[in-house]
Amino acid sequence: MIEILQYEFMRNALMAAILVSVTCGIVGTYVVIKRIVFISGGISHAAFGGIGLGYLLGINPILAAIPFSILAALGIGTISKKTKVSEDTAIGILWTVGMALGIIFIALSPGYAPDLFSYLFGSILTVPFFDLIIMLILNMVIILTVILFHKEFSAISFDEEFSEVIGVPTKIMYFLLLCLVALSVVVLIRVVGVILVIALLTIPTAISRQFTHHIKKLMVLSIFTGIILTVTGLCFSYMFDLPSGATIVLVLGTGFLLSSFLKKSQILAKSDF
Repeated sequence: MIEILQYEFMRNALMAAILVSVTCGIVGTYVVIKRIVFISGGISHAAFGGIGLGYLLGINPILAAIPFSILAALGIGTISKKTKVSEDTAIGILWTVGMALGIIFIALSPGYAPDLFSYLFGSILTVPFFDLIIMLILNMVIILTVILFHKEFSAISFDEEFSEVIGVPTKIMYFLLLCLVALSVVVLIRVVGVILVIALLTIPTAISRQFTHHIKKLMVLSIFTGIILTVTGLCFSYMFDLPSGATIVLVLGTGFLLSSFLKKSQILAKSDF
C-alpha cells in the first residue's frame, strides 16, 4: 500500500482524511454531547446554497460555502431562540431553502457545473491542494476557538440552563458553537459531501463515547478513531474503485457496530464475574 503514496492525489487524500478527523473529533464531541446532530445536518444541507453560489460567481465553491454555512448556522440559532418557531422547524426551513438556492444558482450559472457530484456525495480522491490549505486554516480556527472557550462549550453542552445561572454567556457560546459546526461542515464537504456530513461528525465520537466520558479524552480518541476509519475507507475506495464518500461512511458504520458488540461483550464478561 506504500507505493500508492507516490501519487499526489493519494497524498492529498491522506492529508484530507487527517484534517477532517481532527475536525470531527473536536467539534463532533460537542455535537454528540449537546445532541445537535440534526442541526448539523441542517447546516450541511443549507451549505449547498454556498456551493451553488460559488459556481454562479465563478469562484471556488468551498470559499463561497464558508460565509453561507455560517449564515445558515446563525439563522437556525436565531429563528429557534428568538421566535416561536421550534428548532426542528427552523432547521427544516433553512435545510430546504439552502438546497433550493443551490439548485437555482447552479441552473443560472453558465456552462456545465464540474465536480458537482463530489460536493453532494464527496470525493476525497479528487481534493486539490488549494482545498487542503482552506481545510488546514479552518482547522486552525476551530482548534484555537475551542482552546479559548473549552470550558464554556463544555458547560453549555452538558447543562445550558445551569450554565446561564452561573454566568456563562450561553446564547453567545451557542451561536459560536454553531459557527464551529458550520466551519466543520465546510471542511467535510469535499471528503464525504453535503449528504453524508452527519456521519463523520457523529460516528467517531459515538464509537469513542462507549469507552470514555471524559471530554478531553473523548476528543482525542474520536480524532484517532476518525483517522483510522477514514483512512481505511479511503484505501478500500481506491482498491475496489468505489465512491469514496459512501465507502468511508460504510466503514464508519461498520466500526460503530463492531465497537458496540465489543462493549456489550465486555459488559457481559464483567457480569459473569
